[in-house]
Amino acid sequence: LFICMDDLNDWVGCMGGHPQARTPNLDRLAESGVLFTNAHCVAPACNPSRTAVFSGISPHISGLYRNTQVMREVLPKAQLLPKFLSDHGYKSIGSGKLLHYVIDARSWDEYYPAKETENPFPPHIPWGERPKSLPRGGPWQYVETDWHAFDVTDEEFGGDVKTAEFVAAHLAKEQTQPFFLACGIYRPHEPWYNPKRYFDLFPLETIQLPSGYHPGDLEDLPPSGKRRGPNRYFDHIRRNGQWREAIRAYLASIAFADANLGRVLDALERSPHRDNTIVILWSDHGWHLGEKQHWQKFTGWRVCTRVPLIIRVPEGVTGLPQGTQPGTRCNQPVDLLGLFRTIADLCGIKPPASIGGRSYLPLLQGGEVKWRHPAYTFLGTPGSLAISTETMRYIRYANGDEELYDIVLDPFEWKNLSKDATQMKNLSEFRRLIPTELNSFAH
Repeated sequence: LFICMDDLNDWVGCMGGHPQARTPNLDRLAESGVLFTNAHCVAPACNPSRTAVFSGISPHISGLYRNTQVMREVLPKAQLLPKFLSDHGYKSIGSGKLLHYVIDARSWDEYYPAKETENPFPPHIPWGERPKSLPRGGPWQYVETDWHAFDVTDEEFGGDVKTAEFVAAHLAKEQTQPFFLACGIYRPHEPWYNPKRYFDLFPLETIQLPSGYHPGDLEDLPPSGKRRGPNRYFDHIRRNGQWREAIRAYLASIAFADANLGRVLDALERSPHRDNTIVILWSDHGWHLGEKQHWQKFTGWRVCTRVPLIIRVPEGVTGLPQGTQPGTRCNQPVDLLGLFRTIADLCGIKPPASIGGRSYLPLLQGGEVKWRHPAYTFLGTPGSLAISTETMRYIRYANGDEELYDIVLDPFEWKNLSKDATQMKNLSEFRRLIPTELNSFAH
């Protein structure tokens, strides 16, 4: 069971990103398996992140760095994860947004909506006249940057509810072969349109600003960092007096996503597959709501690259017979490129030679592990990247600008240490970790 949530940062109860987050189902899944507290996306944008996860090929190898590129133009022959598993005896079934606005029909045995449509979005309530809450600031503004509470039931709202119901229905069935069942929950992706009851969980007058917001935290950044904040979205939202309203809408969207996760987890608990199904949950990247004076994504800062990653493995799985220990927290750095290889290892299948990443299997086994592998996040320009270790974070831009943070003492990355004379050894070590092969854009 492979569950992806879209644009979810660390505003999850068990991750502590925002004190008002309401995520009981994410939290109960974390308590039943391994929560990776230092997991990072491969890229801070939907297309390169999801393509890397499903192909096992990093952006710096494939050349796919941005949302505007087309996966099958860049990787026409790549075997994606569901097809790889289908070729090894699994039935691959998907629903909702898993790739970037396409289904890639050739990779799936079954899909909802029908894979031939190449439209992964189930029907939802008509939005009506838009925008609902945030006026358009100009042609530069993404049309989906908006929020609204619809006074309808979850079932009337549709969208992710239908995805969750489709996945739940498959879990209820007796299966004649192993399955790979992928569930793409679209919230908290914009527009932050949700049933009203999720907004009601967060009275506007109680809304707290992000813990990571600090008005002076751009002063010590190099020019490349300063260009990412304050950005137009953040300025526009504040000028319209909508910052707390937007935070409320994001929290409501997370709560709605969590409720749909609950539908899926409840179905698994009731199903005949409860005790023999691996569960993996991840998000494609995080999201800024004012931290670093930025709104949206596309940055190398931790609020944008750090994502929820939870893995639960039952006893008896080929690659991990003892299963995972409930309530385990892993603080080692991992990036999502390792998901493909990890699944292959857990299923006892030799992974394709074409994929990269490192298997999390040693970390899932528990106990003391010598893990000396950093996590890589590749930004939208070849040569720009972020590297995470257990205690430090390094960002390098294509022009050579650098940032360095001690995430133990400074988890919100307010103090750039790249000019600190005492950090030269750390800087040198990070520079040596930069891949020597950095492909330019493909197509």
